[in-house]
Amino acid sequence: MRGRGPLAVAAAAVVGCGVLLVVDPNQPGSPLPPCPLYALTGIQCPACGSTRMVHALLHGDLVAAWHFNAVVLVAGLPLLVWLWARWARASRRGEPAPPVPRAVGVPVVALAVTWMLVRNLVA
Repeated sequence: MRGRGPLAVAAAAVVGCGVLLVVDPNQPGSPLPPCPLYALTGIQCPACGSTRMVHALLHGDLVAAWHFNAVVLVAGLPLLVWLWARWARASRRGEPAPPVPRAVGVPVVALAVTWMLVRNLVA
Protein backbone atom coordinates (compact mmCIF):
# COMPACT_ATOMS: atom_id res chain seq x y z
CA MET A 1 0.00 0.00 0.00
CA ARG A 2 1.39 3.35 -1.01
CA GLY A 3 1.85 5.98 1.65
CA ARG A 4 1.97 3.52 4.55
CA GLY A 5 5.22 4.87 6.05
CA PRO A 6 4.14 8.51 6.28
CA LEU A 7 0.75 7.47 7.68
CA ALA A 8 2.45 5.35 10.35
CA VAL A 9 4.67 8.28 11.33
CA ALA A 10 1.66 10.64 11.46
CA ALA A 11 -0.22 8.12 13.63
CA ALA A 12 2.78 7.82 15.97
CA ALA A 13 2.94 11.64 16.21
CA VAL A 14 -0.75 11.77 17.14
CA VAL A 15 -0.25 9.10 19.80
CA GLY A 16 2.81 10.95 21.13
CA CYS A 17 0.82 14.19 21.32
CA GLY A 18 -1.95 12.31 23.11
CA VAL A 19 0.56 11.15 25.71
CA LEU A 20 1.87 14.70 26.12
CA LEU A 21 -1.66 15.95 26.73
CA VAL A 22 -1.88 13.87 29.88
CA VAL A 23 1.75 13.40 30.98
CA ASP A 24 3.69 16.46 32.10
CA PRO A 25 7.40 15.99 31.31
CA ASN A 26 8.21 18.85 33.72
CA GLN A 27 7.09 16.87 36.77
CA PRO A 28 9.66 14.94 38.82
CA GLY A 29 9.31 11.22 38.23
CA SER A 30 7.74 11.70 34.79
CA PRO A 31 7.67 8.41 32.86
CA LEU A 32 9.10 10.22 29.82
CA PRO A 33 12.84 9.71 29.40
CA PRO A 34 15.24 12.64 29.61
CA CYS A 35 17.59 13.55 26.77
CA PRO A 36 20.34 10.89 26.92
CA LEU A 37 23.11 13.37 26.02
CA TYR A 38 22.01 15.78 28.73
CA ALA A 39 21.56 13.00 31.28
CA LEU A 40 25.08 11.68 30.63
CA THR A 41 27.03 14.90 30.07
CA GLY A 42 24.95 17.91 31.11
CA ILE A 43 25.28 19.21 27.54
CA GLN A 44 22.03 20.30 25.87
CA CYS A 45 21.61 18.93 22.35
CA PRO A 46 19.89 21.12 19.73
CA ALA A 47 16.60 19.32 20.42
CA CYS A 48 16.76 19.42 24.23
CA GLY A 49 13.49 20.74 25.59
CA SER A 50 11.46 19.65 22.56
CA THR A 51 9.25 17.28 24.55
CA ARG A 52 8.49 20.01 27.06
CA MET A 53 7.99 22.45 24.16
CA VAL A 54 5.38 20.21 22.52
CA HIS A 55 3.68 19.70 25.89
CA ALA A 56 3.47 23.49 26.32
CA LEU A 57 2.14 23.97 22.77
CA LEU A 58 -0.53 21.33 23.29
CA HIS A 59 -1.62 23.21 26.40
CA GLY A 60 -1.68 26.56 24.61
CA ASP A 61 1.37 28.04 26.33
CA LEU A 62 3.40 29.60 23.52
CA VAL A 63 5.66 31.53 25.92
CA ALA A 64 6.73 28.33 27.70
CA ALA A 65 7.17 26.55 24.35
CA TRP A 66 9.49 29.37 23.25
CA HIS A 67 11.41 29.10 26.53
CA PHE A 68 11.94 25.33 26.22
CA ASN A 69 13.32 25.39 22.65
CA ALA A 70 12.83 28.47 20.49
CA VAL A 71 14.80 27.18 17.50
CA VAL A 72 12.86 23.92 17.20
CA LEU A 73 9.62 25.87 17.62
CA VAL A 74 10.43 28.40 14.88
CA ALA A 75 12.54 26.36 12.46
CA GLY A 76 12.32 22.69 13.43
CA LEU A 77 8.56 22.15 13.41
CA PRO A 78 8.02 23.78 9.99
CA LEU A 79 11.00 21.82 8.65
CA LEU A 80 9.55 18.55 9.95
CA VAL A 81 6.17 19.31 8.38
CA TRP A 82 7.83 20.15 5.05
CA LEU A 83 9.98 16.99 5.08
CA TRP A 84 7.00 14.81 6.03
CA ALA A 85 4.84 16.34 3.27
CA ARG A 86 7.56 15.72 0.64
CA TRP A 87 7.89 12.12 1.84
CA ALA A 88 4.11 11.58 1.86
CA ARG A 89 3.75 13.00 -1.67
CA ALA A 90 6.52 10.78 -3.03
CA SER A 91 5.18 7.76 -1.17
CA ARG A 92 1.71 8.20 -2.67
CA ARG A 93 3.35 8.14 -6.10
CA GLY A 94 5.30 5.01 -5.23
CA GLU A 95 8.61 6.89 -5.31
CA PRO A 96 11.36 7.03 -2.71
CA ALA A 97 11.58 10.08 -0.49
CA PRO A 98 13.44 12.86 -2.30
CA PRO A 99 16.82 13.81 -0.90
CA VAL A 100 17.05 16.98 1.15
CA PRO A 101 18.47 19.72 -1.07
CA ARG A 102 21.93 20.90 -0.07
CA ALA A 103 20.55 24.46 0.09
CA VAL A 104 18.35 23.27 2.99
CA GLY A 105 20.55 20.67 4.65
CA VAL A 106 23.68 22.80 5.10
CA PRO A 107 21.88 25.72 6.79
CA VAL A 108 19.91 23.33 9.01
CA VAL A 109 23.10 21.64 10.23
CA ALA A 110 24.78 25.03 10.72
CA LEU A 111 21.77 26.28 12.70
CA ALA A 112 21.70 23.13 14.87
CA VAL A 113 25.42 23.36 15.68
CA THR A 114 25.18 27.10 16.36
CA TRP A 115 22.11 26.63 18.59
CA MET A 116 23.83 23.87 20.55
CA LEU A 117 26.92 26.01 21.11
CA VAL A 118 24.97 29.14 22.05
CA ARG A 119 22.64 27.43 24.49
CA ASN A 120 25.50 25.63 26.22
CA LEU A 121 27.97 28.52 26.34
CA VAL A 122 25.51 31.26 27.28
CA ALA A 123 23.52 29.31 29.87
